[in-house]
Amino acid sequence: MTSRYDVPETDAFTRAYWEAAAGGRLLIRRCRACGRAHHYPREFCPHCWSEDVRWEEASGRASLYTWSVVHRNDLPPFGERTPYVAAVVDLAEGPRMATELVGGGEPRAGAELEAAFREGVPVFRLALRAGGRP
Repeated sequence: MTSRYDVPETDAFTRAYWEAAAGGRLLIRRCRACGRAHHYPREFCPHCWSEDVRWEEASGRASLYTWSVVHRNDLPPFGERTPYVAAVVDLAEGPRMATELVGGGEPRAGAELEAAFREGVPVFRLALRAGGRP
């Protein structure tokens, strides 16, 4: 099944990541040798090169590191979504992740974010404060 927000082709290694995302869960990898987490998922630790890494469910909390509003993108399916906010977030667990900021509100560096999932793809939105406002 394809959608407007196609996900990459899965393989035996990435299948767990995309199945979790389809269920509204964000997975990261954590190294058992050095203890550091990383994202994007890979079969070895990019910090110490150990292959002793495991899947771990992330909290879904993050802070906004940087962003850019994209007004033009000629590559499908992005052209039909403009304008959109491309973002880099710092996950609460440590890794930095490229994503999209959705849901409106005014982005600001360091803003608290929470994971959301659009058609099986992890995106982030401004975290709601008491009273339901970002």
